[in-house]
Amino acid sequence: MNRNVRLQQTLEEAWIGDAVLCLHARSKILGEGGIDSEKFVRMTSNRFLSTVGEASEVEAEIGRIYRREGLEAAFRWIDLNLSPGFEKQEMNRLKREGG
Repeated sequence: MNRNVRLQQTLEEAWIGDAVLCLHARSKILGEGGIDSEKFVRMTSNRFLSTVGEASEVEAEIGRIYRREGLEAAFRWIDLNLSPGFEKQEMNRLKREGG
């Protein structure tokens, strides 16, 4: 596959994956008690995603899973591959802030 075509495909998959990640994050945050915009930003930021891999590639993987297997499968992937690291970061953040 041509490098430019592959890059374009990855960007499209990442665009969809970002939307799925945002939906997952908002659903999870609301389930924990309400709107928390700052937590949403931390959970979906490229800075956080880069702890797992290159941010666009992580989002592209979510997008591929969503297209291939659906929303529930994409959410499961996020829960297994991203949520544990995020929870660890949140615990460390709270310790640093004295909470």
